[in-house]
Parts: sequence; structure tokens; C-alpha cells
Amino acid sequence: MKNLIVANWKMNPNSQKEAKDIFDAIREGARGLDAEVVVCPPAVYLYASGFGQGIISMGAQNVHFEDKGAFTGEISALMIKDLEAEYVIIGHSERRKYFGETDESVNKKIKKALEAGLKIIFCIGETAEERDAGKKNEVLERQVKIGLFGIDNLENINIAYEPVWAIGTGNNCSVEETKESVNFIRKFVKPKTRILYGGSVKSENSGGYIKDAGANGLLVGGASLSAEEFVKIIKSAE
Repeated sequence: MKNLIVANWKMNPNSQKEAKDIFDAIREGARGLDAEVVVCPPAVYLYASGFGQGIISMGAQNVHFEDKGAFTGEISALMIKDLEAEYVIIGHSERRKYFGETDESVNKKIKKALEAGLKIIFCIGETAEERDAGKKNEVLERQVKIGLFGIDNLENINIAYEPVWAIGTGNNCSVEETKESVNFIRKFVKPKTRILYGGSVKSENSGGYIKDAGANGLLVGGASLSAEEFVKIIKSAE
């Protein structure tokens, strides 16, 4: 089972040309490396970035839980699949915080994406307040159980542990605490389910999350917008 390294570009960059330049540079740098690499750009760049290269898979950052209808601004799993993307990020903390996603709506999205044949990067993680209150494990267990409710086949499920307090703050989670959380999450999934770490990942700390904390990959935010830095992160997973 290869480590899974995912680039989440969020709402970046500002032009199709820049998106393609970053993507092309990552593709060239990733040649011959022994990891599964996924780039998740804004949906408008999914087609422009390029497909069929045999080196990098593409993924969307979000999906709706219906196939079609009066849902202005949303994209369906069938649309994502038609663009030949393989993955979709679901339940990211920014979607939960800014767009009101709940564990229940995340569960509906996961089911719909699986139905369309997509692979899932299912995000979970506790806030600073929940951590300080000693509720981290309670939160993680709830998010996993509700998010995966009614789903028996976890073959296409990957879980990304992203402590909310570490995302985009530079205050990354320690290897020791990450290992504890990864081991806790493993209690609720199949042995072969890949568990990733995300939260202020950079090339200086990325290797430790895989080699010492036992993560099966990484979900990388801001650092993935630099092709040079992201390729270093991919290499650290080998």
C-alpha cells in the first residue's frame, strides 16, 4: 500500500495558467517517486490542469449529496467523475466552519461520492477548545462513526486527521500526539484504511508523520502551491 500525498490548493491560484504551471512542475518532480500523488485544485481548474499522465491523480475539494437539481453553485459527484477525477475531499474543517457542514451532511456526501465511483479523502479533527477540554477522542469517534454510518465497504475511504487548531497556523501537531490520534482512529476502521495527517505540513516535518507517527500519507495545504516544496514532501514519504 503506497503512501497517499494529497495537495489541497483551496481557493488558489488566481489563474488557469498558474494552476497548470504548478501542476506540470509537480508532475515532472513526482516522476519515479514511490507514492500515490493527488492534486485537488479548485473545481474550475480540474479539466485545465490535465489528465491521463499516469503520475498524478486529480481530486475535487467538495461535492454535493444530490446528482442534479436546483442547487446553485454546487457540483455533483457525477460531474466530478465525468472530468476523470478520481478523488474528492469531504468534510474539511473549513467546509464545516464556513459553510455549515455537519457530520450528517458529510455522511450523505460520502455515500453519493462512493456511488459515483470516487475515492474519498474524509477529513476529521478537533478544535483547540475541544482539545483543551479533553474531548479530542470523543470528537474523533463521533465524526468517524457518523461520517461512515451505513458504509460497510471502506476500500475507497481514506481518512485525513487534521486537528483544526493546526491548519494554516504553523502550529503543527507533534509526532507523538499525531501517533496517538492515528492509533485511536484505527480502532474504528479496517486495518488497510489509509490514515493521513494534515495541518501545517511542510518538508521539514512531513517525513516524521509517516515514519514515526504511523500515518499513511499527508494532506497538504499551503505548501502544495509551491511545486518545489510539495515535491520535497512527496520525497519525504518514501
